[in-house]
Amino acid sequence: MKGKNLNQELGSGMYTIPEVAFILKLPTAKVRRWMKDFWDNQFSEKHHVEYSWGDGREKATNFFTLIEFYVFYQLREINVSVNKIINAHQDMAEILGTAYPFASSKMLSDGKSILFTLDDGTVVHADKSRQAAFKQIIEEFCKKIEFSTSDIAERFYPLGKEKHIIIDPHHQFGQPVIEETNILAQTLYDLYTAGETVGFLTRLYDLREADVVCAIELFNRKAVA
Repeated sequence: MKGKNLNQELGSGMYTIPEVAFILKLPTAKVRRWMKDFWDNQFSEKHHVEYSWGDGREKATNFFTLIEFYVFYQLREINVSVNKIINAHQDMAEILGTAYPFASSKMLSDGKSILFTLDDGTVVHADKSRQAAFKQIIEEFCKKIEFSTSDIAERFYPLGKEKHIIIDPHHQFGQPVIEETNILAQTLYDLYTAGETVGFLTRLYDLREADVVCAIELFNRKAVA
């Protein structure tokens, strides 16, 4: 497997279970359960990779597992069964030679099944059958992910790409920052809740007002009228 090489290439980031839950807007208990049941047990046993480390609230994982959690959740949202997701993960891992197949831009869905793009552009079902999918329109659902030229996830936009808050393992250990800066969204939010105005923060950090508002929105969507 190439999971460790991918981490070395793009940076790994570090996220506790509560941080993963916060970024993806998922219940902490669900994230903890999925980590234990799927990544730490089934996937880890299959790929011989440690997807997490630590215990309790200190338990943490890396950027690629964060992305895989997002993809897993998106698939469940469109009612793809857990068994299909697990089988697709194992099948794609074998094809790509990585323990993080869901962090690949080759991952697709037609709303019913998990699909995979081969190097020649052919779209097939992500299972052992490799049955070709003849859908005229196949919708990519990972709209919050930015991929590298090698088809691997390298950035995540928790509020969507139209808003300039990014999670990039190369910047601030993968914590949310304003795009093209190293300014932590958490810093802006903390100053705002301490009484500073959006206008003051915009001038202080030489940012656009919209970016400061987005940083506040990330932590408290009711904080900005």
